[in-house]
Amino acid sequence: MVRGPQKRIAAVFAGQGAQYPGMGRSLYETSAAARSVFEAAGEKVMRDCFEASREELDVTDVTQPAVYTVDMAAWAAFAERLGLAWPGGALRTEPAMCGVEIVGMAGFSLGEYAAFTAAGVIPGVERGIELIKERGRLMALAGRHSDGSPRGAMAAVLGAREDIMELVQKARGPWVLEAVNLNAPTQTAIAGDAEAIEAFAALAKGSGRKLRVMPLPVSTAFHSPIMAPASDGIREAASQMEFGEPEYELYLDMTAGTLAEYMREMAPGAGIAEAVPEIMAGQVRSPVRWQEVTEALAASGADVIVEFGPGKTLTGLAKKTVPGLTAVNVEDAETLEKAISAVCGPTNR
Repeated sequence: MVRGPQKRIAAVFAGQGAQYPGMGRSLYETSAAARSVFEAAGEKVMRDCFEASREELDVTDVTQPAVYTVDMAAWAAFAERLGLAWPGGALRTEPAMCGVEIVGMAGFSLGEYAAFTAAGVIPGVERGIELIKERGRLMALAGRHSDGSPRGAMAAVLGAREDIMELVQKARGPWVLEAVNLNAPTQTAIAGDAEAIEAFAALAKGSGRKLRVMPLPVSTAFHSPIMAPASDGIREAASQMEFGEPEYELYLDMTAGTLAEYMREMAPGAGIAEAVPEIMAGQVRSPVRWQEVTEALAASGADVIVEFGPGKTLTGLAKKTVPGLTAVNVEDAETLEKAISAVCGPTNR
C-alpha cells in the first residue's frame, strides 16, 4: 500500500434540503460500516432513504432522520476506510490507509446533530435517531397554523447580502421574514411566511438588482421565529439524553465559534449535559452562520473540507467562501473513492 502525505481535514455534514430518492444505497451495498448505520437507524428510515419519492422525502419528519442517517453512513464508510476511531463505537480498521488529522467538525442545521454524533457527543446513531425524530416532529408541528394548515417557506437568494437584507426589511410587512442561512458571500437563505417569500421575490424581480430567488425543497421556515414553539420541546428531549465529551473540535451554527468557546463564554460552569440542550434549543430558531463556520474551519488549518451526506451543497459553498481550499464530498461509493484519493493521494493496494 502506498500512502500519501498527512492531511488536516475539516468534516462537515449535510442538512435538510439535500435529500433525494435513493440516497445512501451504494454506501449500504459497499461498506460494512455504512450498513451498520442504516441497520441502527431502522427499517423505516432505510426504506425512506432508498425507496421514498421526492414528495415523501420533503416532509420534515421524514427528511430529518433520513438525511441524518446518510450523513452518518457516509462518515462511517470514510472512517472505516481510513481507520479513524468512531467515538462511542467500534469502527476501527488497522492499519490506517494514511495519516489524517480531523481539525474540526460542523454540520449545517440538521447536520449539526451528525457532527455531534461523529464527534462522540451524541452517544451513537440509535440515540441520535431518537432525538432527530422528535426534532422533526416538533418542527413539523411548529410549521403549521392553528388550524393545521401549512405555514412557512424558504428560498435561497443569490446576490449581494446587503441587497438581500435591505429587501427582507421591505418585504416583511405583517409577516415573519428573516435571513436565516448566511451561507456564502453571495448566497443567503430567507425564511418566513409564504406570503412574505412571495413578496420578497416580487421585490427582487423589480428592484433592478442582480438577485436570483430559488424556492427550497423544505416544508416550513426553519431557523426563523416560526420555529420558536419547537425550541422548548427540543430542549426537553435533549435534556433526557446523556452526552459525551467531544473527541474533535466542534463549530456551532448559531455562534460560528467552537463548543468549547460556547461553554466557556456563554455557559460558564455548565457541563456538557447542560450546554448541549441549550445549543439545540437555540439552534432551531437562530440563523445558521455557515459562511463564518467555513471560514473558521479553514483558519483552523484544514487542507481539505470533506462534506458527508447527500448532495454537495456544502462543498460548493466552501469553494465560494474560501477559494483555493480543496473541498470534496462523500455521498456514495464513487465519491467515497474520490474523497479518499483527495485526502491520501493515489493509492495502490
